[in-house]
Amino acid sequence: FSVKSEVQFWVCCLILNIPFVCSFFAVCSGAVTVKVAPKVEVLKGDTAQLPCTHTVSPPSTNTIVEWFFEEQGTRKRVAFRSQSGELKSDDDTPLAGRVTIGEDFTLTISSVKPSDELAFYCQVTAGPNGVEDAQTWLKVFFAPEKPELIKTSVQAISVGQSTSSEVSDQLLRVCTKTYMVPSVVKEASGLFTIKSTLYAQPTKADKDSVFQCTVEYSMPGDQIKQKKSDTITINLYYPSETATFKLLNAEPIKEGDAVTMKCETDGNPQPEFDFTKDGKSLQGQGGVLTLKSVKRTDAGSYKCQATDFDNLDAELSGTVDLTVNYIDPVSVTPAESQVVKFGDKVEWQCKTKASAQHTVQWKKGSEVLSQDGTLSILQASYKDAGEYMCVGAVPTVPGLTAQSSVNLTVKGKPVIETPAIAEVGQEGETVTVKCTAYGVPIPQFNWKPPGKEAVTVEGNKAVSTLTLQATAEIMKEGVVCEVANEYGAAMGNVPVSLKRTVGNSAEGTAFSLLLLLLSSLLSGLFVVQTL
Repeated sequence: FSVKSEVQFWVCCLILNIPFVCSFFAVCSGAVTVKVAPKVEVLKGDTAQLPCTHTVSPPSTNTIVEWFFEEQGTRKRVAFRSQSGELKSDDDTPLAGRVTIGEDFTLTISSVKPSDELAFYCQVTAGPNGVEDAQTWLKVFFAPEKPELIKTSVQAISVGQSTSSEVSDQLLRVCTKTYMVPSVVKEASGLFTIKSTLYAQPTKADKDSVFQCTVEYSMPGDQIKQKKSDTITINLYYPSETATFKLLNAEPIKEGDAVTMKCETDGNPQPEFDFTKDGKSLQGQGGVLTLKSVKRTDAGSYKCQATDFDNLDAELSGTVDLTVNYIDPVSVTPAESQVVKFGDKVEWQCKTKASAQHTVQWKKGSEVLSQDGTLSILQASYKDAGEYMCVGAVPTVPGLTAQSSVNLTVKGKPVIETPAIAEVGQEGETVTVKCTAYGVPIPQFNWKPPGKEAVTVEGNKAVSTLTLQATAEIMKEGVVCEVANEYGAAMGNVPVSLKRTVGNSAEGTAFSLLLLLLSSLLSGLFVVQTL
């Protein structure tokens, strides 16, 4: 608001009723108007500026402007401008050293303190024109620190027992706290310390309650802000009314698994628990019963019994029916690995038992060969040799399997794999040829013509690599590979030809097909089996 005052000569005449005096004030009297801001808002520690403007009618050069503050009904000057125009501040005030008055009569206060929140008056004295002042309020704001919420007791509270929580903070403006009754103490700094205590008699419904204090305060510009304390909970004791006993394992249980069962009540603290199976006591810990590496004999009904001395009438028990899935070791007939001659029949049988519907498969590597428990090979070849696995499984129980393996060895005369054509750039160069043969015992190689040979063996497969000079005869007849073991012998011819660069033309494609056909014919003509 603004304060406006006028001093007019007719007021003098009315009061004094003296013509001479009235005629004197008619000459010297006038009006003084002072304007200030209704309030000035500033944060603690900032600089506040309190503007003041005035008018004097008629104008006067004999004008003094002074600033006062009022405390407990008493005004005290802090700064002024004298008749000579000199700007000064008073030394014996709480604002000394922090206050100045400007040429425009604005009062500036630096490093504002909470104690500076006062009513300030700008007073203008204009000689015979009169004296007038106007009031402005300096409002000092300071945001509080984060409130601290404290439990008055760290011990547990029983249902129905009184408990309290305290919150404290410092702020300058009014703060409100839901369900709190604050006590306010003004500190020497001018800040207020506010402490509020919440009293309550909790019930069981409050066991999961979270408590928090909210401080609401005002800031410049009619802003309303809030700060919240950290949350706290109370440790509430209440008797048990019901009990639950459950299996914690998520997957179906199989032999070898660890099993965990948990018993708990709806009370706090948890009572003592007793575990039994078929009347036999079992050792648990903290309401948890753990069975390590269970067997099928561990299946059955388990019981948990709790006793709460605060509610002896409550029936606090529960049961868990435990199912342990199992599969027996697979039985393979014949149990031994087999050694047969090339072309013979081979057969194995595989069986098992399980607690649920199960499968039996014969595998070689990742390939499934049979799903009825019978592995039958009508004519054994060298490629049939190797390890076979019988796998029993319960599909409804992940990881529940049993398996057994057997080996098949096939003996017989050597078999030569169709050789690939060897190529050279020109006649007379060195050429490398390969001959691959299967047989048990591993066959011996004989090359015609001979050269530098290297042999590698993997299972029943042997590979001989020969390096020699590509003579005209070799270019014409190829190289002969002979293999033999105790069961017989075999012979093959490895063709040798010149490398040719063939384009993408129709002629080139036709030549490639002709070369491939020739290779096949040569291989067929020169692979001879002998006894």
